[in-house]
This record gives sequence, C-alpha cells and structure tokens, in this order.
Amino acid sequence: MRTPHPIETHPAATPPYTNPYDELGALDDGPLEEFLHEADDEHDDIDDLDAPTTDEDWAPPNHRRGARTRRRKNRFAGLPLALKAVIGLVVLAAFLTLGDRWALLYAEHAAADKLKDQLDLSAAPEVEIGGFPFLTQLADSRVDTVKVTVPDVAADRVSLAKVSATATGIRIEGGLTSVRGATIPQLQGEVLLSFADLNRELGASQVTFTGHGTDEVRARGTLPVAGQNLRLRADARIQRDGDRGISTEIDGMRLDIGDLATYRPGSRPTEGLHLTSTSAERLAKETKKAKALLAIPAIVERLGVPRSAVQEALRDDTKLAELTGSADFAREAMNLNLIDVAADNPALLKRLGFDPALLDGLTQLTRPVLVDRLSLGFRLPKPADGDVRLQDVRVQKDGIRVRVTGEGLSVGG
Repeated sequence: MRTPHPIETHPAATPPYTNPYDELGALDDGPLEEFLHEADDEHDDIDDLDAPTTDEDWAPPNHRRGARTRRRKNRFAGLPLALKAVIGLVVLAAFLTLGDRWALLYAEHAAADKLKDQLDLSAAPEVEIGGFPFLTQLADSRVDTVKVTVPDVAADRVSLAKVSATATGIRIEGGLTSVRGATIPQLQGEVLLSFADLNRELGASQVTFTGHGTDEVRARGTLPVAGQNLRLRADARIQRDGDRGISTEIDGMRLDIGDLATYRPGSRPTEGLHLTSTSAERLAKETKKAKALLAIPAIVERLGVPRSAVQEALRDDTKLAELTGSADFAREAMNLNLIDVAADNPALLKRLGFDPALLDGLTQLTRPVLVDRLSLGFRLPKPADGDVRLQDVRVQKDGIRVRVTGEGLSVGG
C-alpha cells in the first residue's frame, strides 16, 4: 500500500513582534501628552486666579455679615400692615402715657407748694391726684380726686400726727403751668392725735397715754413735785366740742406720795391730801405720832372722838392703843384733809413724815393746773371759705381718730 505523502503546508505569514511598552513610549509626544499638558495649564490658570494679591494669609469670605445686615434691614419688611399699625399705636400710647404722668407729677408738686404756703406748714404735704388720663381732666378744668396728707400739724398744745383728706369733683383755675386755685365741693378726711406724740409733748417721757374703750384715755406715770416723783393716775373722757374741736373731761386725778398719802386736787371732801390705809394703820402703832395728832383740838373735833376718851388715851397708852386701833379711828384719820391741817399745824405734818416743800408744791398743783397739763383737746381753724366739721371721735390703740368733713372750700387765689 502506498503510503500517502504528507501534504506540505506552508505557514502563513505572521506580522513581526512588537513590544507593547515600546508603543506606549512612542506616545510620549502624542495626543495623551498634549491632553495632560492642557489640563496642567488650566489648573495653573485657576491657581493664579485664586491666589491672593497680598502677602496676608488667605481666609474664607464671611457671608453671614451681609446676611445679618440684610435681615436687619428687612426685619419689618415682611410684617403685615395691620401689625405695623398696632406697633405704632402702642409706641405712641407709651409716649402719651409718659407725658401724662410727667404732667401729673408736676401738678402734684405745684399743689403741694401752694398748700404749704397757704397753710403755713413746716413741710410740704403729700398730694396725690387721681383719675386717668390727667391731661384730659386739666383741659376740662377739673380733677376727679385729690388726696392730701399733712404730717405734724400744730393744734393748740398738741400736735396732730397726721391729717389726711380726699377731695372730689375739684374745679381748678388756670392751666398746667399757671394754676391759680381750686374749688373743693366735697371733702372727707381723718385726723390722728397720736399717743406717742402725747407721751412726748405732755408727759415729758414720764406719763404714758393709752386708750381704754372707745372714748376714754388713761394717763399713768410720774410727775415731779418739789424734787419728788409722785405716781400719777388720771382718766380723760374724749368728746366732741362743737363742730371743729374736741375736749377732754379729766377725772380720777390722783398723786400717790409713796404709801404715806394720796393727793387728789379739788375741794370736795374726798379730795385733798389724805393718809393711806397703810399709813393710818401704822399711825395706830406709833404712840408719839398718835399723841401728837390727838393733842390738837381741831383735829380731835374732825375725828369725832369724845374729849373724855382723848384725855384718857393721852394719859394711858393702853387706852390710846384701844382708841387708835379701832376701825373707826383709822377711817376718820383717813378722812382728814392734811392740807387743811398743814395750814395751822405745819409742825404736825412734818412729824408725820411730810416734807414742807412738798406740801407747798401740792397746794400750787390745783385741779385747773393738772387739767391743763393733761388736756388733749384741740380745735381746727375755721377756713376763709366753706366749712369744715369734725364728726365722730374714736379712741383707738394708736391714738385718737376724728373724722372730718368739708364742703365749699377754696384753695389758692
């Protein structure tokens, strides 16, 4: 068998081998390099634009400042017109109220000065004008209410701690800067007579006044007489005296000379200088003083002791003890007015323990003198125009309060 001959084949022509890195290297001067160079040029241009023109460090721009300024300028730009109008009215009302209050303060000050001059006061009173607004009242020449408070007003022998009054419906004359006067149709007020002032002015810090009930004042303390401090007790009943004054009816005045005697000014039998029960009992035990007393016929006659009994007592101490130790003798001894005894027998009272100077001082301290010292009465002055009257009088814890009414009063020119 014939062996077939192999078919000879010739290999196809293949392109020559090329290194890919060499091809990339060949592109150095090609389009890619040109593209990269163009990108670098554009980046350099951008850097040149952003670069600062000075040597200072670069900082980011502050966009908030401009925004705040724009917001501040346009704060109210977006508000509705009605709301803007309301805000404007509120601001206007505030300015008008401020002006009204300033005018009110000016008027109160001017009124206080005029009252001080017209009433001859030591200090300007407090003036409070009511009603709002004030300028509209002034334009109408009227004031709704005016409250005046005057401290420390002299009234006879005492000082009124406080006088307060509220006037209504006042008609004024003149304008704000030229108020000439005012007419007061109605006035309601109150007067306070302070116990603290009474203690200072009348008691000289030794007598204390206190209220008792609704119409009584009690005075308790000490009163110097001839160098001795005597205990003082007195009661004053407060009552209205006419339309413009109050009076005090002093009763129960009493000065205690220790436990020796009690002095009550007056001419009634129970008044004068009398021994206390303690000193009368002590007299019965002191023989010398008892015999000195019984040795004066005028005193024996006032005691109502029979002469025969007196003679036996002067001779026998036992009889004397029986006489002076009886309840009748002590009672009669206390009934003796020692002021009368002192007129004829000054030595006897000295033996009983009385200082002659004290007796002289007591004789000068009569009832009118003591009443004048303790009197709490006063009268309000009569106004030139109109009428002022005191109404009810009340005794309270802090002092005496009196209600005042007035009408048709005029102030100023």
